Amino acid sequence: MDKLIVALDTDDLKSAEDIIDKLYPTVKVFKIGSQLFTNVGPAAMELARDKEIKIFLDLKFHDIPNTVANASRAAAKLGVFMFNLHVQGGFNMMKKAVAAVKEESKKSNIAPPLVLGVTVLTSIGDKDLRDLEIRKGVKSQVTYLAKLAKDAGLNGVVASADEIQPIRWLCGDDFIIVTPGIRPEWAKKNDQKRTATPKEAIELGADYIVVGRPILNADDPKAAAEKVIKEILS
Repeated sequence: MDKLIVALDTDDLKSAEDIIDKLYPTVKVFKIGSQLFTNVGPAAMELARDKEIKIFLDLKFHDIPNTVANASRAAAKLGVFMFNLHVQGGFNMMKKAVAAVKEESKKSNIAPPLVLGVTVLTSIGDKDLRDLEIRKGVKSQVTYLAKLAKDAGLNGVVASADEIQPIRWLCGDDFIIVTPGIRPEWAKKNDQKRTATPKEAIELGADYIVVGRPILNADDPKAAAEKVIKEILS
């Protein structure tokens, strides 16, 4: 099920491999985030290549434009399916990242990865933005950043289900939306504030949904993944 991305939120390669073996081919796209990548580095990508799965590299690049451009070039060389960066790094940073990906992909004769912008984390609410002296509410801030990402040439954004429809209206049907904060009705919300069920997110227009703990912490992860997919398709 290509719309479902499962987060490999673990510390070591053996655990990551066990998760993949339990879920593939029911799940074909997996997310490698800072937890796994910080512990094992590019070895996580070698595992992905061995298993022939698609990887969403979720490292949320945010630095000066030249540094993020070089990191984006490295992500392209790793052969990831998609990766992300923080939109709040600025327009110039995003433009340079997109240019670096195109240049590296052409040079290496590989398919360019999708470049996604992180708008506002799903753990953040209106009060958190006020604490940062951001006067817009979450929905306004997310849609503003999504339009900025599109103008900079990004393929899409990471955004909660609450913002899918206004992003679609502003950015069009070809703009990719990856939605985290997915919590099936049978799962706990944990530290997420802006959540949705798998079915709600897909019906609102998400291209991909990211699920972690509800599947990883289940007694039978494969059965939990199948339950999510069934909910999407119902």
